Amino acid sequence: MGGAAFILPIILKIYRNGVNFMNYNISEKFKSLKPSAIREIFKSLGTPGAISFAAGNPNPDSFPVREMREIADEIFDKDASAALQYGITEGYTPLRELIKARLKRVYNIGAPDDELIIVTGGQQGIELTCKVMCNEGDVVLCENPSFIGALNAFRSLGAKLVGVPLNDDGIDVDKLENALKSNPKAKFLYTIPTFQNPAGITTTFEIRKKVLDLAKKYGILILEDNPYGDLRFKGDDVPTYKSLDTDGRVMYCGSFSKVLSAGMRIGFLCGNKELIQKIVVAKQVEDVHTNLMFQMICAKYIEKYDLDKHILEIRDMYRHKAELMISALEENMPKTVSFTRPEGGIFLWCSLPEGASLDQFIKKAGEKNVFVVPGTAFAADPDEPCRSFRLNYSMPSDEEIVKGIKILADICREL
Repeated sequence: MGGAAFILPIILKIYRNGVNFMNYNISEKFKSLKPSAIREIFKSLGTPGAISFAAGNPNPDSFPVREMREIADEIFDKDASAALQYGITEGYTPLRELIKARLKRVYNIGAPDDELIIVTGGQQGIELTCKVMCNEGDVVLCENPSFIGALNAFRSLGAKLVGVPLNDDGIDVDKLENALKSNPKAKFLYTIPTFQNPAGITTTFEIRKKVLDLAKKYGILILEDNPYGDLRFKGDDVPTYKSLDTDGRVMYCGSFSKVLSAGMRIGFLCGNKELIQKIVVAKQVEDVHTNLMFQMICAKYIEKYDLDKHILEIRDMYRHKAELMISALEENMPKTVSFTRPEGGIFLWCSLPEGASLDQFIKKAGEKNVFVVPGTAFAADPDEPCRSFRLNYSMPSDEEIVKGIKILADICREL
C-alpha cells in the first residue's frame, strides 16, 4: 500500500503530461482582468517577520467579539429557525429600519422617495449598481486613483473607465466637466469622497456642491461609496452627497465592515425606490439575499449596545495609529517623498519624487519583507505611469509601523 501511495502521483504526472487539456475560451470581459494586487500580496505575508502596510482590513481589536457571541447564542436559542431559513432579498426588515434611522440621525440621509436594500458587503452594492445601470461599453467616470474592487467590478461588466484626477481638496472639477463633455452618455460617477481609498483625502463641501451641480447639468448619477465615513478622528464632518440630493441623483453605498466586522459582509444601498427595485431583481439573480444570520446579529447589536460609543473607541485606535505613521514618515522619509495626512479612515498615499522607479521601490521593499500596494493597482488605466503607493495603518502593530517606515525611508534614500 505504501508503494502504491508513492507511485500513484508519478503515474498521474506522466498521464497528465501526455494529455492535451481542454482550451478554455474565457469571455472577453474576464480575459484581460487581473487578480487584485492586494489579494496577491497577501500570499507573501506568511513569511516570518513580514510587515504589511498592504491590507485594507479593519483592526481585529475593533470587533465586538464578546457581544456578538452573546447575540449569536441568543439567536440560536430563541430564533434559530428564522436565522437558518431563506429571507427576503431586500434584507432583514428590523436591520433595514435601524439603518434608515441611523442614516437620518447621523448623516441626514433619507428622502420620501428613497429605499434601502441590504447587500453582501459594499462591494456587491457597487457591482449591482453598475450591473443595473450599464450596458456593454458604457462609460463610468471615477476618481483616479480609486478603489481596486470597484474598478474591477466595472471592468468585469464591460464598462469603460474614464479616470478623473484628484487634487488635495477632492476630484478635479474642471477635468470632471471635460470628461462629462467628452463622454455625454456616461452612466454615473463613482466617488469615495470621505477618506478616499487609496488617497485618504476628503472632498471639501465646496467641491461636493460643484460636483453635484455638474451631475445635474449633465444628467448623470452619482454612486457615493462611504465605507469610512464613521472613522473620522480629526476635523469636522462634511455633508454627504446623498444628504444634498434633491432629485434622486445619488445612490449611497455604506457598510458595517469597518465598524463591526469585515467578515460578516453586511453592506447597504440607499437610493431612489425605482432604482432600488431594479437592484433587488439583480441581487435575486446573484445570491437571493445576504447572510441572514449575520443580518440578525448586526440588528441585535445595534438594538442592545451603543454602536456610536463603539465607533468612538475605533476612532481613538486609528487616530493613534495614523499619528504614529505620519510622525514616522515626517521623521524618516526624505523631503522629496510626499504623503497625505488623512483625518480619518485607514489609508494614506505616498508619492516618490520625479524620476524614481516605483517598480524598483516595491521590489526592494518586498526583499526586506515590507509590503505596500503600488499605485498602479488603483488606476483607471493600469498602464499609465505612477510613482505612488498606498499605506495602511489600521492593521500593523505600533512596532511594525515604526520599523516598517524606517525601512521604506532607507529604500527611498537608496533609490
